[in-house]
Amino acid sequence: MARMSDRSPESTAPHRAGFACFVGRPNAGKSTLTNALVGTKVAITSNRPQTTRHTVRGIVHRPDAQLVLVDTPGLHKPRTLLGERLNDIVRTTWAEVDVIGFCLPADQKLGPGDKFIAKELAGIKKTPKIAIITKTDLVESKVVGEQLIAVHQLAEELGFEWAEIVPVSAVGDSQVQLLADLIAPLLPESPPLYPEGDLTDEPEMVMVAELIREAALEGVRDELPHSIAVVVEEMIPRENRPADRPLLDIHANVYIERPSQKGIIIGPKGSRLKEVGMKSRKHIEALLGTPVFLDLHVKVAKDWQRDPKQLRKLGF
Repeated sequence: MARMSDRSPESTAPHRAGFACFVGRPNAGKSTLTNALVGTKVAITSNRPQTTRHTVRGIVHRPDAQLVLVDTPGLHKPRTLLGERLNDIVRTTWAEVDVIGFCLPADQKLGPGDKFIAKELAGIKKTPKIAIITKTDLVESKVVGEQLIAVHQLAEELGFEWAEIVPVSAVGDSQVQLLADLIAPLLPESPPLYPEGDLTDEPEMVMVAELIREAALEGVRDELPHSIAVVVEEMIPRENRPADRPLLDIHANVYIERPSQKGIIIGPKGSRLKEVGMKSRKHIEALLGTPVFLDLHVKVAKDWQRDPKQLRKLGF
């Protein structure tokens, strides 16, 4: 079985830096794990599958290493052009990173989706692969043990070996640092790739749009999550404000695919859109470190997930 290591990095060892990506089927805990390792919110999370649409780089600074975490969309059987493009993003990312972490939730038995991804990973010969059993806080230790054995056997059946197998709980902060300790030695020797203090290289406008989309995803019906896209049109400091009381004006559009979905997003007398604005503004102000006035509008982009022109316009 792959070693369950608890070693600590040697202070005399050379500094390492490189890219690691978390893969897995939708809703396997990849974004939550990225945020836990970075120590702040750089990827939006939701209990809705396929929340992540962009690869978000979170940067973990350590004395011995710098881990640049690439959080990919969940690999899935695509039903739309958007789905195909998301899968392309995943496969391109796999080809470019130094370490691949495969996230498998402890509270779900291995399914066809996991086996499909593992089979794809088996074809990537040189890149070290770590199996990460996520969400261990949701189950008893016996179930975690059974999942560890199942994951080990899965690799054996496909003719490869995990560099490590590690159970973690990002929510309970269990073994998250151990995971970083295990990834670091697998990275190439290198000086830091990003300046100290940088936590992501995502453009601010993209992150703001993602935070708005995260708030919009809460509590919507099953058919809506994949139909929601957000574009920030502009972010402008309000003129003639005192230096000690700045205000940033953010104008953003929430796009859906059909006119019938507009009422769901806006809610009775605009109540739902107002709630989306309040929730996202709190996170945006924390991200940007400044008070924000958020102006949200809901627009219809008919069947945008299937339309190449609309996908380009919305940033995919």
